[in-house]
Amino acid sequence: MMFFEFGIKDLIDILLVAFLLYYSYKLMKESGSLNVFTGILIFILIWLLVSQILEMRLLGSILDKLVSVGVLAIIIIFQDEIRRFLLTLGTQRKVSVLIRFFTRNKGKKKTNEDIMPIVMACISMGKQKTGALIVMEHNIVLDEVLRTGERINADVSQRLIENIFFKNSPLHDGAMLIRKNRIAAAGCILPVSHNLDIPKELGLRHRAAMGISQESDACSVIVSEETGHISVAFRGQFYLNLTAEELESMLSK
Repeated sequence: MMFFEFGIKDLIDILLVAFLLYYSYKLMKESGSLNVFTGILIFILIWLLVSQILEMRLLGSILDKLVSVGVLAIIIIFQDEIRRFLLTLGTQRKVSVLIRFFTRNKGKKKTNEDIMPIVMACISMGKQKTGALIVMEHNIVLDEVLRTGERINADVSQRLIENIFFKNSPLHDGAMLIRKNRIAAAGCILPVSHNLDIPKELGLRHRAAMGISQESDACSVIVSEETGHISVAFRGQFYLNLTAEELESMLSK
C-alpha cells in the first residue's frame, strides 16, 4: 500500500496555486471578465474529469485538442488583464527600487515648487466647479496616452492648468499628462475602467482615472464638475474628497 507523501514543498505548491487563483479572480472581477474566467475553470474541471478520472478516450482526445489551442485563445481574450498583471508585477516597490538601482535613476521626492501649482489649480477649479483630470507619470512611460492628445511641453503653472481646463477650451474634456515636472500633453484619451464596484455617482473622469491607475503606476487627480470635490486615483484605489493639505501630501510622496 502506497502512502501519499506530503511535505513542505507540497504545502508551498498549494499555497502558490491558491494565491494565483485568488489573484486571477480578483483581476477578472475588477475588469468585468469574471463570468469568462468562471467558464474557463468549469471547462478545465470537465476536461480533467473526462480525461483523467473517467478516461473517455474519444471525448478526452477532443478536449485535449481544444486545450492545446486554448492557451492561445486565453492570451487573446485576456490580453489586457495579462498586460495589467505584468505591469503590476513590474511596478512593485521592491522591483522598482532594483530597476532604479541598476539604471542609476535615483528618483527624487517632488518638492513644493513642483506640487503647489497643481494643488492651487485644483483648489481653484474645485471652487468654480470646473472639471479636470491630471495624470502624473511615474516609472511606467505613458507614450500611448501622450499620442492621443495635443503635445504642449510647457512648465507646470496654475494659470496654464486652469486655462486648459476652462469650459470653453478645446482641450478641457481630455486628460492632462505631466511628465518630469512638465505638462507634456493635454486632451489625452485614457482607458476607462469597467469595474462594477465604482460608485455610480462618479462620472467618466473618475472611471478614466481609475483605468489608467489600474494599467500603470501613474497618479491621477480628478476635479468633479458636478460637486467640485478633488479626488485621486492611484494603484487601482480612489482617495475621495481630499483637502488641499491631503492632496499636497499625496502628490509629494
